[in-house]
Amino acid sequence: MNETIRLALTIAGSDSGGGAGIQADLKTFQELGVYGMSALTAVTAQNTLGVHGVYPLTEEAVARQLDAIGDDLQPHAVKTGMLFDAAIISIVADKAAEYGWDKLVIDPVMVAKGGSALLKREAVAALIKRLIPLALVTTPNVPEAELLAGMAIRSLADREEAAKRLVQMGSRYVVMKGGHDYATEQVVDLLYDGRQFMYMESKRIETRHTHGTGCTYSAAVTALLAQGKPVEEAVQTAKAFIQAAIEENLGIGGGHGPTNHFAYRRRLQGGEA
Repeated sequence: MNETIRLALTIAGSDSGGGAGIQADLKTFQELGVYGMSALTAVTAQNTLGVHGVYPLTEEAVARQLDAIGDDLQPHAVKTGMLFDAAIISIVADKAAEYGWDKLVIDPVMVAKGGSALLKREAVAALIKRLIPLALVTTPNVPEAELLAGMAIRSLADREEAAKRLVQMGSRYVVMKGGHDYATEQVVDLLYDGRQFMYMESKRIETRHTHGTGCTYSAAVTALLAQGKPVEEAVQTAKAFIQAAIEENLGIGGGHGPTNHFAYRRRLQGGEA
């Protein structure tokens, strides 16, 4: 295998609208110079107006996809998104352990932007027990962190406590995204490594075009980890990537439109597409 090519795998659902899920992940991998691969857990009928149908794949289909990757195209980093239920979570955990996927980024996707459930409620326990202990990085937003940590989050101190609980569950790092904390004028994301907190601020953009932000953020972290970047650098660059994607959104769709996955590269190139 060509050792100069870095590979990243996304294990997630498909978004027919292209703004989130594996489509967002693969676009992000490509923009950051990493060869992207995917294992689908479900197909969704989805656009900017909402999720109109969720069609999970069989357990065998998920397992065979992961075996196909593990047997031939070993990724340098792996991320998970929509995993749908406890059975699929268990398969992903088993395969990650079997193939030694230690650069594992867990984006605990639970609810779509429009409010549709993307993870069965009983699967949260499986996520906590089976997958988070394998994670290098877990990237919840505030509502997801509340469910995982079993607590209400109303302040920055609450977010810190929730991050501590996730590290106690086994995740080596936690990135808690601050976009849902509307009490602050700035968006403050925090990174916790089990010892200290790092705070990353960015300007809050008033826009409805934020579909797929969590997927894109975690995919950027994954791509940079695949390149061998340390976690702190990967998270800081991913923060810049998603900020550019939100600020220069595409303005398409009648609802929660997607972010702009090529905005960051355009900025690096001085505004050129």
